[in-house]
This record gives sequence, structure tokens and C-alpha cells, in this order.
Amino acid sequence: MISTKSVKPALELAYVKLMMDVIGRGLVMASQVDDEIKHEVSKFPVGFTLSMKVFPNGAAFIARVNAKQNLELVKATTTKPDLTITFKHLHHAFLVFSFQESTAQAFANDRMIADGDVSHAIRLVRCLNKMEALILPKLVAELAVKEYPQELTLKEKLAGAANIYLKVAQSYLKGSA
Repeated sequence: MISTKSVKPALELAYVKLMMDVIGRGLVMASQVDDEIKHEVSKFPVGFTLSMKVFPNGAAFIARVNAKQNLELVKATTTKPDLTITFKHLHHAFLVFSFQESTAQAFANDRMIADGDVSHAIRLVRCLNKMEALILPKLVAELAVKEYPQELTLKEKLAGAANIYLKVAQSYLKGSA
């Protein structure tokens, strides 16, 4: 966990941009390899776009549901995304991405805004929680998610994390997600 007292705004911004990119890519890759996330994403219609960003012009990612019912990152969209999750301030995003506050707690503390259908926002948070439970060490994941999935075995966690990390690394090597 990173202490917020010692981090300067420029470092916060750099960290949040990096984490936003990793989370966007991780979510895309998790939608390809994890059955639970695949199921959640399959409930979104094809062409559905979602975005996560920091107000006003901070880090962001945009993902779209493709014909295979997976998420794919897109550079930009000419239309408003179907769902946008916005952190109200850079520091609020930093608290979540440095695992000092869970996504659910950030919503409860009114640090984030969901612009779109609330049921879609809940579905996205479930996807993010499962991805974080898979890719983060258990002690960190327990800080990041509201409730750590008790049924997640070490074998499933290691296999899921390995698949997601491998695909994320490959996306960086290819220059896309």
C-alpha cells in the first residue's frame, strides 16, 4: 500500500494513468479467460461501450463488447459511451488504485459517478472485483474488493492470474489490447 502523504500530484497522476491502463487491459483479457467475467460481459449487448476516467481530463480507458462477447479496448468513440464511471478527483482514483479504498467504498463515499444504467455499473463492478481477486495477491485483493470470493482456490487464482498477466504482457508487446 502506498502512503498518500508522501505522493506528489504529478506522481499520483503517473501512477493512476499506469493503473488505469493496466486495469483496462486486464479487464479486456479477463473477459477472454475467466468464465465468470465472460458470463457477466455476455449480458451486455454487442457494441456496448464502457469507460472509466478521472475528472476532468485525467487517465481513462474505453472498452466495447465485440461480436465474440468479449471486451476490446478502443482508442476513442464518436458517441457517448453507454456507461461511464468517473472519479471526481485524481486523488480519489489514487485511493482506489493504491488499494486504500475499495471500488464499492469509493462509490459509497461519493468519489465516483456512474453515468448510465445502474445495473450495468453493478455488472462492471462485479467484473472488476473478480479480475482484482484473480490478479492481485490475496492480502491486497481483500483491500481492493468489498468481499473476497471464498470459493476461489489457489489453483484457480494462479491459473487465472497467469492467463490474464500473459495476455496483458502480450498486448503491451503488440502495442494494443
